[in-house]
Amino acid sequence: MGQNSAVQKRCRGRPQVRPDSETLHLLVEAATAEFQANGFAATTMGNVAQRAGISTKTMYRLVPCKADLFEKVISERIGNFMLAVDPVSLDKLDLTEALERILISFGTLTLSRETIGLLRLVIGESDRFPELAAAFHEIAVTQTTNAIAGWLERQRQRGLLKIDDPFRSASAIRGMMTMDLQRSAMLGVGHVPEPDEIEARAKFCARLFLDGCRA
Repeated sequence: MGQNSAVQKRCRGRPQVRPDSETLHLLVEAATAEFQANGFAATTMGNVAQRAGISTKTMYRLVPCKADLFEKVISERIGNFMLAVDPVSLDKLDLTEALERILISFGTLTLSRETIGLLRLVIGESDRFPELAAAFHEIAVTQTTNAIAGWLERQRQRGLLKIDDPFRSASAIRGMMTMDLQRSAMLGVGHVPEPDEIEARAKFCARLFLDGCRA
């Protein structure tokens, strides 16, 4: 009995503190669900905190306002894409494999239910909250375009591609990969593509692009 009491006493103390990065991830997941379910205007910080199981005091310490929370939702999704298209990793692959990886990652990002839902939200509420559209464009569109254009420019400098404008080429290949699929899903006249469909589309687009631009 005395030995059990000693063990219990040693186990007592302050609970383990969760890292801020983990707490922020929980908030982002909760905010994503709340934004998609209720829209930006109707979502409250209190509801997000409750869904995440986090106190509002902790939430406001990490994220001062709802607009910042929305930006973090977008940034976390873009962050996964940026990791997948890391220049060091891409440069270890041949031209076709690298472009296929870029397009599969881009398709996985832009053709997911979460991204399509966020895009619907931005379009639907941009008149009332133009800062949402500005944030989405700056964080999502600009960063992904820059990443693709950067890879295209490196291949041009290596003498592997013949392109005049890497940014215009990046915009074109983005559209070829996802535009009609995303638009159909947003309008409800098409389905959200499965991973194997995204991969097949990426391989087709990569081949079509490279057949026209390979040096």
